[in-house]
Amino acid sequence: MIGITHLRHISLITPNIEEQAAFYEKVWGLDKTAEDEQTVYFRGAGPENHILSLHSGDRSALHHIAFGMVDKHAVDRAAEYLQEKGVPIVQAPGYLDEEGKGYGLRFADPENRVIELSTWVEIHTSIWNQKNVDPVKLNHVVMNTADLQMITEFYTDILGFKVTDWSEDKMVFLRCNRKHHSIAFNQEGHASVNHIAYEVDTVDEVMRGIANVRKAGLSELWGPGRHGPGDNIFCYFKDPGNFVMEYTCYLETIEDEAEWKARVWKRVPHLMDQWGIAGPPSKEARAAMGGEPDPGWAKLQSLI
Repeated sequence: MIGITHLRHISLITPNIEEQAAFYEKVWGLDKTAEDEQTVYFRGAGPENHILSLHSGDRSALHHIAFGMVDKHAVDRAAEYLQEKGVPIVQAPGYLDEEGKGYGLRFADPENRVIELSTWVEIHTSIWNQKNVDPVKLNHVVMNTADLQMITEFYTDILGFKVTDWSEDKMVFLRCNRKHHSIAFNQEGHASVNHIAYEVDTVDEVMRGIANVRKAGLSELWGPGRHGPGDNIFCYFKDPGNFVMEYTCYLETIEDEAEWKARVWKRVPHLMDQWGIAGPPSKEARAAMGGEPDPGWAKLQSLI
């Protein structure tokens, strides 16, 4: 196992970077930490250098997903292991040319998503500018896949993630630490971003977040509610780049790894939302989370 410790950040390509950046800073509650003509970086209330970066491009797509590692030796060992397994290395181990610097590598998974593994990234020690909603960190990301079994085998057998739960045979929840999931995959027929979840501390913040979005002239896409798998409170929205994002809190923690056995949840309304308020996602919400087919960053470099 290569030793992934946690989810760091997600980077997205967007055709309307100014509008999207303004939304995350003025409505969603993130702080802009750096920007240039092509890229904007955002931090949350936690110490992670950034949890979101936006890259200007001709269409909405995933740029990369970043996970943490313990140290440089872990990154170097991961590179050797991935090469032995025939995994394409997009960027060899070295010092990263992005906000927060650090040392890392990037590789392409079987559906051409670029995954970054990094360490020694600068953290924030300054006081957070507190708001009425303070997203702390990236809680999890969910990706759509054309082949759920294949991508599950890659992330478990090659990258060392563990299966926490299944939603029938349509969705898998994968963990790299004690949190219920840091990445999940949904069977959709193509690869794309399904949604991105930002963690807040309390249900009060989730509700205040809904109010903030409404005041900005937008509305929630699905929620509020409480999921079965993960037991987390949720509310989903769509940003100006047509990505779906979520406020969430109280995600389940795995207390005893040795005793945990993956469960299979039925895809029924009262398990999609235990409260019975949100119910199952609407056709509009499913379409938004389905996204447009994404060929992956390695095939989209000409758009950046």
